[in-house]
Amino acid sequence: MSDLRDAAMKSKAWPFQEAMALVKRYEKAPPEKGYVLFETGYGPSGLPHIGTFGEVLRTTMIRRAFEVISDIPTKLVCFSDDLDGMRKVPGNVPNREELAEHLHKPLTSVPDPFGTHESFGHHNNAMLRRFLDTFGFQYDFISARDFYREGRFDEVLLRAAERYDDIMKVMLKSLREERQGTYSIFLPIHPETGRVLYVPMKHVDAREGTVTFDDEDGREWTLPVTGGNVKLQWKPDFGARWAALGVDFEMYGKEHATNTAIYDRICEILGGRKPNHFSYELFLDENGQKISKSSGNGISIDEWLTYASTESLSYFMYLKPQTAKRLYFDVIPKMVDEYHQQLRAYATQDDAARLANPVFHIHGHNVPASDMVVPFAMLLNLASVSGAEHKEALWGFIRRYAPDAAPETHPGLDAAAGHAVRYFQDFVKPQRVFRAPDAKERAAMEDLVRALRDGDAALDLIARKNAAAGKPDEALPEVDWHSDEFLQSVVFAVGKVHGFEPLRDWFKALYEVLLGASEGPRFGGFIALYGMDETVALIERGLTGELAA
Repeated sequence: MSDLRDAAMKSKAWPFQEAMALVKRYEKAPPEKGYVLFETGYGPSGLPHIGTFGEVLRTTMIRRAFEVISDIPTKLVCFSDDLDGMRKVPGNVPNREELAEHLHKPLTSVPDPFGTHESFGHHNNAMLRRFLDTFGFQYDFISARDFYREGRFDEVLLRAAERYDDIMKVMLKSLREERQGTYSIFLPIHPETGRVLYVPMKHVDAREGTVTFDDEDGREWTLPVTGGNVKLQWKPDFGARWAALGVDFEMYGKEHATNTAIYDRICEILGGRKPNHFSYELFLDENGQKISKSSGNGISIDEWLTYASTESLSYFMYLKPQTAKRLYFDVIPKMVDEYHQQLRAYATQDDAARLANPVFHIHGHNVPASDMVVPFAMLLNLASVSGAEHKEALWGFIRRYAPDAAPETHPGLDAAAGHAVRYFQDFVKPQRVFRAPDAKERAAMEDLVRALRDGDAALDLIARKNAAAGKPDEALPEVDWHSDEFLQSVVFAVGKVHGFEPLRDWFKALYEVLLGASEGPRFGGFIALYGMDETVALIERGLTGELAA
């Protein structure tokens, strides 16, 4: 066993913890089907949202971790329950009025309101697959409509008819009394209207494999359970899929966690082995509400990718999956910079630390080097002070700060510059509120201008700061206007000499007066990147009140 595998089996990273549980699942003998099967389920009742993507990504991370510690082959299936009836018209699609007449029909029988696909279900499936393909996932896609109609579910459906009473006992225990009288695990699809019917069964014939029921008009029908004539209610469908496919692992949101025992028991009644599970916390929008594909709140995948890289989104998904997280635009800059911090750290880490690093779980063994010589937050501030409308405006500053950088040699940085300009224009610019400095802040900023124009004035401020701190003999640094550290020490000294306590009030004043925000970059690095003359001019505009005006 390799050193890497040894380290992986001891890793506390959550994908390896879940992978180890799967290894134990087959410690006595490998799976008869020849591989370990991971599954993700998707209900295409609305446009795929970012939570659906997260489910596939996180499952892929566990799959990748499993492949490090086991030689058993793996597969990932993305299963779309597109035979489900459309119970309401989503609020975020066009031509909503036309969809209303198709309520309760299977999603793959509802016309596509976008006019691009065979049905609404086909459209949403295509959207999901496009999202997944963008991120390079390796998966097999299964449509419930095809799975039912092509007979791949027939064996399990016939077994469900045979063991109908046993499954009903499991389900009835979980239902309110008023629901128990009308519930059935089978949902017939009306031969004439094509609607999915929620009606009780008058008779289930296990021998013939049929169900008999009255439709909503009181007419009696008998249909075979096979061939796509009926579908299963969603809870039995979970367990039936696990049994039919031989699923070994599935994760889902915490709203499903209370049903896990039901899914497991139905799987076992139908002759399957219950899979390993992982329950993750929900994503919340800007108001702390659960994101929903029908209401369209929160961020879509396309929206995130307008302002940041795919990898930054993957990094967000890796973090604390069992903690509820706000998923809104304001998290993007932090995720971008943290992702690149982890990339830089990876190059210096040993195997154990690398396996705990999120970028390993994003990239596997092919972790790239970061080319972000300027943090995303700094690019945003550059865009802010320069009023940039195109990324080319930022490259003038970037080249002066990092002469060896260019769009051709630093494609990640080039893309980030474009993202930063769009983010600034859409989110930062409309929210900026500049103010004039008070008397204390004005005196400090005037001193900072003098220090940035005169090296002796800068060193004098640092000396005064040292003396006030009881270190009068501390050696002064060399004047280096290109050094982030020197410039930061000058800004720091100004704040100390002018008595800002806590010192963060000084930096907050700089941000509010000069950037129109209460938070901002490490100011020494900002000066080095933006330029000495430009920074002096910016401060002077703040002092005259031009920015506030």
